[in-house]
Amino acid sequence: MSSKLDTLKTALEAALGEQIQNLKHELGEITITVKASDYLAAAKTLRDHAELKFEQLIDLCGVDYSDYGMGGYEGPRYAVVSHLLSVSKNWRLRLKVFCPDDDLPLVAALTPVWNSANWFEREAFDLYGILFEGHEDLRRILTDYGFIGHPMRKDFPTSGHVEMRYDAEQKRVVYEPVSIEPREITPRVIREENYGGI
Repeated sequence: MSSKLDTLKTALEAALGEQIQNLKHELGEITITVKASDYLAAAKTLRDHAELKFEQLIDLCGVDYSDYGMGGYEGPRYAVVSHLLSVSKNWRLRLKVFCPDDDLPLVAALTPVWNSANWFEREAFDLYGILFEGHEDLRRILTDYGFIGHPMRKDFPTSGHVEMRYDAEQKRVVYEPVSIEPREITPRVIREENYGGI
């Protein structure tokens, strides 16, 4: 298996050259990192190059690195990670790109290259707030249309500010301030008599 990954590594270095910022060959997998400016071009090369032929995008997700490495991480906060598959060559690749601006995370959309990226990019936008330039239908997919914020960001409040319920008198859903008081849950340990022979 290692020789197959060595062949893939050589083909990646030959096809992408300077576009590769970082290439890791760890735990039986290869991960390449490219700059945001090279992201779309690198994706097209990965799909079209005769030695690579990554025909399918299997998965795409957002990542928030704000607390990575116990708070000692220095670098861009948001990244997009894609998992690619070459059916004809029978190998896989992880493609990573960091968003250059933490305040406005933005990278190119991969929907022109792999149509399957459509829903994955919508999910990353909804949950992390990552924008995909060139995406034709970038809107929320898992949260409500009026939802404020992005729930997978590590700075998102866990209790929320509003709750919703159906009001029979108004015959619609209404939003109200959260009525649940925050509480600290402490586990209670219950032991039987003579537990452990004591």
